[in-house]
Amino acid sequence: MKKTLKFAAILLLLAGVVSSCGKDKAKYNNHVLMLIVDYTTNNFEGGKELGFNGNSNTFTITHDYNPPGDFGSIKLFYFEMNKMLFYGTIIWMGCGKIEYPENILPADHFDRTITQNYIFPANGFETVYHEDTWENEYNTVWSSVQNVIKAREYLASNPSQKVKIFLYAPSAGGGNPADYKWILFLKK
Repeated sequence: MKKTLKFAAILLLLAGVVSSCGKDKAKYNNHVLMLIVDYTTNNFEGGKELGFNGNSNTFTITHDYNPPGDFGSIKLFYFEMNKMLFYGTIIWMGCGKIEYPENILPADHFDRTITQNYIFPANGFETVYHEDTWENEYNTVWSSVQNVIKAREYLASNPSQKVKIFLYAPSAGGGNPADYKWILFLKK
């Protein structure tokens, strides 16, 4: 009898662990994929998947820019969720860094297709924050990530979206373009 009770208790414990694992996956019903591409080389450097609770058919990115006297910053927010997507410091005559999100995965953690087919966002791109446009460069930036399987999944799940694109310049006052990063956001 004791063995049966122990076995039943272990089964209940395992069932709880397994169901909680499923809850972690289902914890968020709104996802954003952030991908980072080097400004000067157009090499894909890495990214992060962010999860949010709440539903929204729209995806608006707002910003809070603190100009660098010596130290400044830029924050990007998912307006509909009232949540931060990105926070990077900007240093005058120096170089800031991405503070949020943390634990950005390097490019080699993202699977890529092995086929040569090229996909393109049907509705193109939307510039985030900067008034200057670099639309002629967006296709080159996109080419660096279009074969990332996660990017393709996000486009397939939300084919009418415009890919949001942001140029993060962490250095100011004679900034160094070698420090700049293209940041792309896709919503699932």
